[in-house]
Parts: sequence; structure tokens; C-alpha cells
Amino acid sequence: MIGSIIAAIVIGAIVGALARLVIPGRQNISIALTLIVGIAAALVGTLIASALGIANTGGIDWWEHILQLALAVVGVLLVTQMGSGRTRGGTSRT
Repeated sequence: MIGSIIAAIVIGAIVGALARLVIPGRQNISIALTLIVGIAAALVGTLIASALGIANTGGIDWWEHILQLALAVVGVLLVTQMGSGRTRGGTSRT
């Protein structure tokens, strides 16, 4: 159990960082938020891959990792878009 949690954190960190590298331009989100998005993408990606029967293969689970990366890219884009809607400096946009 604890090994699975540690693996999710490590894979989530890698997937989150890769997602930020894949997306062009600057993403104005913190490293901690990137880690959280990556962990969530890793967990959801594993669940989807398990449901599709591609989670446990004889070698490296490339399709599972590609799915996790795609989910992380979508997650980082969504978080970036939500963050860009906030106001800055206490002024409102109208």
C-alpha cells in the first residue's frame, strides 16, 4: 500500500513536469499544484488503463504512461485557464 502511494507521487511528479514541458508557453501555476495535477492524472490514468486492460503488460506500460501524460496535459491546461481568470492586484476586469 505505502509503495503504491510513493509510486503515485513519483510518477505524478514526472508526469506533471512532462506535461508542463509539452505545453507551449508559460504556465503560471506552482510546482505544488503541478505535482497535485500529476498525481491525480497518474491515478486516474491507471484506473482507465486498468479498465481497458492495458495497465499491466510484459514490459514498460507505454500506453498507460501516455494516457497519464495526456490527462496531466489536460489538467495543467485546465488549472492554468482557471488561474488566468483571477483578478490581479485587487482590480477587477469588467
